[in-house]
Formats: sequence, structure tokens, C-alpha cells
Amino acid sequence: MTQVPAMTGITERAARFAVDRTSPIPADALDIARLSFFDGLTVALAGAREPVGAAVRKLVALEGGAPQASAFGLAGRVPARAAALLNGTVAHALDYDDTHFDFVGHPTVAVLPAALAVAEQTQASGRELLEAFLTGVEVACRVGAWLGRPHYNAGFHQTATSGTFDATATAARLLGLDAAQASHALGLAATRAAGLKCQFGTMVKPFHAGMAAANGVECATLASLGLVARPDALECAGGFASTHGASPDATDLFEAEGHRFVDVQYKFHACCHGTHPALEALTALRDQSRLRCEDIEAVTLVIHPQWLPVCCIPSPRTGLELKFSLAMTAAMVLAQIDTGALGSFSDAACQDSALTALARRIAIETDASLPDTACHVSIKTRGGASLTLGLDLAEPVPYSLKTAKLRRKASALLGKERAGGLWEMAGCLDRLDASVLYPRLHDLLAAA
Repeated sequence: MTQVPAMTGITERAARFAVDRTSPIPADALDIARLSFFDGLTVALAGAREPVGAAVRKLVALEGGAPQASAFGLAGRVPARAAALLNGTVAHALDYDDTHFDFVGHPTVAVLPAALAVAEQTQASGRELLEAFLTGVEVACRVGAWLGRPHYNAGFHQTATSGTFDATATAARLLGLDAAQASHALGLAATRAAGLKCQFGTMVKPFHAGMAAANGVECATLASLGLVARPDALECAGGFASTHGASPDATDLFEAEGHRFVDVQYKFHACCHGTHPALEALTALRDQSRLRCEDIEAVTLVIHPQWLPVCCIPSPRTGLELKFSLAMTAAMVLAQIDTGALGSFSDAACQDSALTALARRIAIETDASLPDTACHVSIKTRGGASLTLGLDLAEPVPYSLKTAKLRRKASALLGKERAGGLWEMAGCLDRLDASVLYPRLHDLLAAA
């Protein structure tokens, strides 16, 4: 057997965290996991027929293979890795899924598809599925935060890169790997993880989530079959961190108590999460002051500079690019166009003369002292008034309000009856055994 170094550092700690079944899981973390399960399946069902999903679905159907797991829009089951690829892509197709700002990534769409695929393959219980999902997204927050902003700002899409490690941790847990095997799985993941922010505004961005989910299934499965990798491949010289623009500090995030994932941010606008602080602040000012477009002389949005190359496309040409245009989405809010509605983000909207004229009155400035979850908005009216508001998405939101808003979002996307059925499943997920859970999930996904 190939000789490899002894397990050390963050890779080992992530592996041990992934397979540890002894630490109690707090009730509030399980509650948030159920919400993310509900929201993740909601946006996947709504986006199941998007063009990117159709392309990946054709690939999966053409390849065929062992009937292990259910996938969106397919009547038959497919290999777990293929199901994760399709389901992850579909879940991120609308860019309407949750975000965590510990690492500026989308944890659920990388982790949940891997969890669903391997859980169905192994016939895990609903409780085991939920705990594996929560473990994976927690690894997302900790590894992603360890890699840090330099990794993201170097041009890497953390949903794809960190997402691969997170999906691998989830699959390792469900496959019953021990800590040594899980370290090898994560070592392989260090070679498989990839994804570039230059793909934002194209079909490749949602495909990143499918890549991460499928990579996770592959890496954990190969480790279970005896594949040996460097068990320190995240942190070693020439390893993932040092070669991918990261400058991780020495903080041992896997020794910290509590669950970071509970601070996950849900989307209530169908566009890049980087635009959301501004859109929320503009909505509040618009409604408080009863602003009309014709009243507005100029608008200034002050954001953290990291968002300039991410969601500030000045003149979007497609509905996908529109989701990454802060000026245009801000104009949509001021024009009282519903940015929570999927149909608002169309190619035609990019050519709307009134919207583009309003967008030209919106200036975007940066302030590195602002949190990347915040925006400061100033509006000057033609009547001489000045309106200002600062807003930070990191401010705590009560669980009851999150629940109410997510249920309204699901009803708008899926219809009240379908959303209600999905909410009922999420609520009792940890009490469902495999014989009940997977036939229900298969019917739900196949009909999408």
C-alpha cells in the first residue's frame, strides 16, 4: 500500500467531526436543518425544469446505471453519484437557495443532494438523513470559514470548492466510514474540488452545486472501497489551501462548541444574495416613504468591495445575468417589481427602457469597513428630501418569522397544497423510517 503521512490538522479534524455520532445535536440546530431541508426541496422542485437541469438530466439518463437513488424528473432510480449531480444542479438552478456568510457559499444545495442520494442508497432513517445533512452543512461553515475570504476573493466559488468537502463529509457519515477512511475521502476531495466565480450568470454556476454533491458521493464511496489519499491534503504544503488563494489562520474551528449553521441566511429575492441587503433596505425605504420612481433623483448604495466582481453586472443581457446586477435589481425594487417572483428575471426585463433608465441613476460605492452582509442606502428625491437606511442581514431573525416567510415563499413557488405537503414531510422527517421516506421522496422528485 502507498505510504502516506499520519493524520494531522484540519483534514483529520473535519473527518472526525463528520463521523462522530456521540456529540448531542441541539434542538435549535435540528429545527434549522428541517427548515433548510424544506427550503432546499422547495427551490429544487420549482427549478426542476430549468434548461440547466434538462441538460444534466439528459446526461444522467443517457449514462444509466445502478438504480440507487431518486432524481428530479426521472421515473427510474439512478446511481447515487448521478442523482447527486442532477439534484444539486436543479436545487441551485434558480439561485434561490440559502447562503452562509461564514464562507459566502450555498451550503444546502451542495450537501442535501449528496445526503439524499446516499441515504436512499443505504436506506438510512429520516433521523440519520437529517443528522448527516446537518453534519455536512456544519463542515461547510467551518472549512469554508477556515479557507476564508482570500479563497473566495481569488475567484473560487465556495459552493463548489468547500461544497465538495461538505458533501464528502455527509456521504462519509452515511456510508459508515471511520475517521481514517473519512480523512482519505476528504484528501481525495481536495483534488476534486473546483469552481470559478467567472461562471456567475451562466448555467455553470448552478452546475457547481451538482458537481460538489456528486464529488462528495464519489470521494466517500471510493474511500469506503479502499482508496488511499493524503489525509492532510487540505493543509499540507502544496495542498488545497496553499494552492487555492487561501490564507487560513490557526483557529481550530472544529474544537468550537455550538453549531454555526444556525446563522444560515434564507433568500426571499430570486437573485444573488449579495444584492439582498440593498434590496431589503430599498424595500423598507420605498414603503415607508411611499416612493415612486418619478420622485427619485439619485440613489447611492454603499456595499463591501468584495461584491463588485460578483453581483454588479452593469448591463445584464439575460435573466441569469440580471440576478447578478445590483443596479438593475435595485431598480426593480424601486419600480415595485416583485423580486421574489421567478418571472421577474427575464431577458425582456433587461431591455425595459424604464428600468434601465432608473438603474443609471443608481450609484454603487464601496466601504471595506462594512460587513459583507450589510448595505447603506441613500436616496435623494426630486423634491429635495434625503432618505437613508443601513441594513445588515446578520441581525437575528426570530425562528417564527423565518418559518412564516419560507412557507409563503414555498406557496408562491409550488402552490399552497404542494407546499403544505412538503412542509408536513419536513416537520416529521426525523420520525420517518426508510420504508416510508424514500417512496415518498421518489414520487415527489419523479413528478417534478
